[in-house]
Amino acid sequence: MEFPKELRYSEEHEWVKVEGNKAHIGITAFAQDELGDIVFVELPEVGDEIEIDEPFGSVESVKTVSELYAPVSGKVVEINEELEDSPEFVNESPYEKAWMIVVELSDESELEKLMTSEGYQKMVSEE
Repeated sequence: MEFPKELRYSEEHEWVKVEGNKAHIGITAFAQDELGDIVFVELPEVGDEIEIDEPFGSVESVKTVSELYAPVSGKVVEINEELEDSPEFVNESPYEKAWMIVVELSDESELEKLMTSEGYQKMVSEE
């Protein structure tokens, strides 16, 4: 399983793509593979504040419901509304079509706590 090198990763299996002071957030290919077929995605509202390591939504698969944990803190400035009608994007395209939220970062130093693709690869290979 490959993990894009330009992204950063959390221990809770979220990915972060930083563009300026904003971060796109989604779940990794490893996470969606473990969950199975995604049937529902619950996301916060635009304007909500999320806190690092705190739940900000959930994904429901045919197997289970799993909480999404914020890899960074900030204000939600955009949500991927396509996931409401097409939750299967999480399985089909976890890094492109299935970004979940865009957050305006409140503390860019939190990015230093995230793993590189190599670090994440090592972590999941040990699970």
